[in-house]
Amino acid sequence: MGVSAPVRRIGLFGGAFDPPHLAHRALVQAALQQLALDRLHVVPTGQAWHKARTLSPAAERLAMARLAFGDLPGVVVDDREIRRDGPSYTIDTLEELQAEHPRAQLFLVIGADQAAALGSWHRAADIVRIAIISVAARAVRPGAANASVAPSLGARQIPLQLPPLIHSATDIRGRVAAGLGIDHVVVPGVARYIEQHHLYTIA
Repeated sequence: MGVSAPVRRIGLFGGAFDPPHLAHRALVQAALQQLALDRLHVVPTGQAWHKARTLSPAAERLAMARLAFGDLPGVVVDDREIRRDGPSYTIDTLEELQAEHPRAQLFLVIGADQAAALGSWHRAADIVRIAIISVAARAVRPGAANASVAPSLGARQIPLQLPPLIHSATDIRGRVAAGLGIDHVVVPGVARYIEQHHLYTIA
């Protein structure tokens, strides 16, 4: 019998990316390294069922994601949720990745705030069955971030360590609307894109 090929390790990191910023990029780099991923799918959400505000057009968020992450080895900026009709559910993307890579171990990379709400996600039990949950711990104890996923889900978890970056997309949109600079919180290509396309000029 031949030697079995090693199991691939594939991550999923989704978000609005409205806009993507340096904390997002740091998380992507940490996930690739700390989880030893072969590939990380960065997936801008399509129709976000959980967002109260209207997102920027999908094409613009996708373009910014490609500028923010496209140069990182191992990253695939994946537009499948934007192309999908109806609400964007993480479980649908995980099941598609599982079908495409049936021998791979899947990892879902999320922030501590998302981890706290994971139990309310669509088909949460199936999410934790399919994927190992990697919670990004920013300026908190690793155990605290790990424990923030509802214990009743029985999720397999791996903490992901990050420096205490405090950037947020909400703050960046506010800075642009106020005419303040954002060069210190986004990659240069994203800053240029926002300026050229006049994004976020109204908070």
